[in-house]
Amino acid sequence: MDKDVVILAIESSCDETAAAVVKNGREVLSNVISSQIDLHTLYGGVVPEIASRKHIERINQVIDEALDKAGMALSDMDAIAVTYGPGLVGALLVGVSAAKAIAYAAKKPLIAVHHIEGHISANYIENKELEPPFMCLVISGGHTHLVNVADYGKYEILGKTRDDAAGEAFDKVARAIGLGYPGGPKIEKKAHEGDPTAIKFPRAVVADGPYDFSFSGLKSAVLNYINGCKMKDEEYSEADIAASFQQAVSDVLVEHGMRAAKTEHVKKFAIAGGVASNGTLREAFRRACEENRFTFYHPSPILCTDNAAMIGAAAYYEYKAGNFADWSLNAVPNLKLGER
Repeated sequence: MDKDVVILAIESSCDETAAAVVKNGREVLSNVISSQIDLHTLYGGVVPEIASRKHIERINQVIDEALDKAGMALSDMDAIAVTYGPGLVGALLVGVSAAKAIAYAAKKPLIAVHHIEGHISANYIENKELEPPFMCLVISGGHTHLVNVADYGKYEILGKTRDDAAGEAFDKVARAIGLGYPGGPKIEKKAHEGDPTAIKFPRAVVADGPYDFSFSGLKSAVLNYINGCKMKDEEYSEADIAASFQQAVSDVLVEHGMRAAKTEHVKKFAIAGGVASNGTLREAFRRACEENRFTFYHPSPILCTDNAAMIGAAAYYEYKAGNFADWSLNAVPNLKLGER
């Protein structure tokens, strides 16, 4: 029987300071997240310098809490894993510096994890039976990637956004209709009060990229609609705008995802990332997968947002493959999936 592999994972790519202890890539012994949402809400979005400073304040406390909740010591770890990109460079540097220092002092292997690979791997935690190959749509504030997961650590990006990520579009539209930050959950809540067919917003098609996404036109259409109403002194429904916008995003994501899965002859479809916690979107994918006879996978909402458990899950397969980092590891804010 193989020896259990226990990994301490650290995530600090944006505005969550997180640490987790994960066993064998699929069993979470602890998952601690210190969020900065309340702080950044004051500014209407994430302020990189403030995020970095808060990571410095919280990183050691979060790591200690993760080990304590797991009932384990640093000496019990088989490796230290950390997100090294993509993300905010200052925020990433805090996590990378902490992980390197801990790994060096404890004489443990260091594992560098791609943030998007972490999101994809979140699906392994609650779906123990899930194994590649499968299709995964990663939808978050900074990324919209349609990924063919050929094997552990082997990814083919079939499509991605040409401009705004889906989560970014949610934030901008929420700001435009006065809902504030963070936009995703506030749009979803307001949409429950509205009619998703009330306003016909565009569904963008990228001519030279059949699986690529574009949400800037949709965002502009929402702004133009609001401005048009104001110019004509007409009332408009925030709930109808939220519901119609959300429906437009959902329609595009589902259509692209199902078409890619059919073309690639993949029978398993997963979603991941912060926007994957949206209940309306989940239900749309569930129905579409059922109609196409695909098995549908998704993480719980807590594992959709940035967290360290997903980094520990991804790190396990890097550990098994012998992919370790050296002490020259640095933050790479624009790291591409599949790069090392």
